Amino acid sequence: MAIRFRKSIKIAPGVRLNVSKSGISTSVGGKGATANFSKRGTRVTVGIPGSGLSASKLYSSRGPASADASGGLSGKAVMIVVAVVVFVIWLIVG
Repeated sequence: MAIRFRKSIKIAPGVRLNVSKSGISTSVGGKGATANFSKRGTRVTVGIPGSGLSASKLYSSRGPASADASGGLSGKAVMIVVAVVVFVIWLIVG
């Protein structure tokens, strides 16, 4: 049996600090659209609130392959762009 640990701390409206066994991450967004930044990369999740339907995509930050997959942008640049897009969506939806 696996033991899991996860704690989520609200820093500001729409911003959470997540702490688990595997590390620390930050989530930005709210119902409908969220971006999570961790050592694995950036995970963007978009869904229809209350429906149970959502889609999620991980933009990996590992190795040079991630720069090629993002059209030549660095992992940090992709994370910043995704964070801004999610924040704007959150302002519109929220």
